[in-house]
Amino acid sequence: MTARIFYTKPSITELEMRYAADAVATGWGAKCYDYINRFERTFCEHLGVRYAIATSSCTGAMHMGLAALDVGPGDEVILADTNWIATAAPIVHLGATPVFADILPDTWCLDPVQVERHITPRTKAIVATHIYGNLCDMEALLAIGERHGVAVIEDAAEALGSAINGRRAGSMGRFGTFSFHGTKTVTTGEGGMFVTNDADLYERVLTLSNHGRARGQTRQFWPDMIGFKYKMSNVQAAIGCGQLERIEELTARKRDILKIYKAKLSGISGIALNPEHEGTVNGAWMPTVVFSETWGITSEDLQKAFHAADIDARVFFHPLSSLPMFEEQRHEGNVYNVNAWSIPQRAINLPSYHDMTEDDLNRVANTLLDLLAVHDRQSRSVAGKK
Repeated sequence: MTARIFYTKPSITELEMRYAADAVATGWGAKCYDYINRFERTFCEHLGVRYAIATSSCTGAMHMGLAALDVGPGDEVILADTNWIATAAPIVHLGATPVFADILPDTWCLDPVQVERHITPRTKAIVATHIYGNLCDMEALLAIGERHGVAVIEDAAEALGSAINGRRAGSMGRFGTFSFHGTKTVTTGEGGMFVTNDADLYERVLTLSNHGRARGQTRQFWPDMIGFKYKMSNVQAAIGCGQLERIEELTARKRDILKIYKAKLSGISGIALNPEHEGTVNGAWMPTVVFSETWGITSEDLQKAFHAADIDARVFFHPLSSLPMFEEQRHEGNVYNVNAWSIPQRAINLPSYHDMTEDDLNRVANTLLDLLAVHDRQSRSVAGKK
């Protein structure tokens, strides 16, 4: 009997456990921020940015960043229709309106042409989500932002290890956010990071992150504004410090797994995996296969095949505009993004945890190849009866 293949698992070694144990044993009182400070400093060095704030989640980092930009009622924020709800929720929490733009068919990321079409006098920000490790066209999006005086933000929750022309994902926008959820390439169990090169924005988010208490405030328990409680714990940061010492190993393994999948599925027309265009490095957080419509293979077909093989594959994100909380926008007829609605119906995320064996990878690839073979025979049989 073969063991179940999960779609993701963290890679935790003795190093992370030793740091966590040290934080539990000694990281209190005057030392309660030691690992947090170290984690933030090391992350800045890795990413090539000036400032970082460790948070309890990527969602919290996005919430504070948008609040620091004064996003609020009457404002609009443009984002890809292909997103997890965590990217849209902070916009709604702040009273602003998320505006869903279509994605490109090859990267599955925000389409700059569609962004331009959605710009209005109410547009306050553009969120560029680097989905599954694939990269947005940052040059085009930053140009749009500059042309219209709109902040461009990077949701790099899934993009550790990804880069464009030597610049790491998350380091190019007004601010960037990262996730260290247990499914991510680098994990702290739960957690996130806010990063920026803007000193004023950093100070504002730093204040917001500490219940609104400014760094220079000398009065005890004196908040200067209404803030948030989105801090990361010292124990979580200790795990993160260990993970960052291994980040090149962790991201390289993700890229290797995607490369192996591409090799095993090469030569088959009508399927696509995460792209790596000239000048880019894809961190390959979540290898994903998308079938062309000509195959006639659906997401449901793929889920059934993987379930039968005892493999835990994951569905492609549903378009945000298909969710019930955004039904009013959809019925008004101003939201229908062809690629964002079409691609999830014929795509699947593939397992990619770090200690997958060659047999595991073969099992995943063969499940796809077997499904293709069965579908091809059925199609030929139907064609022969006509």
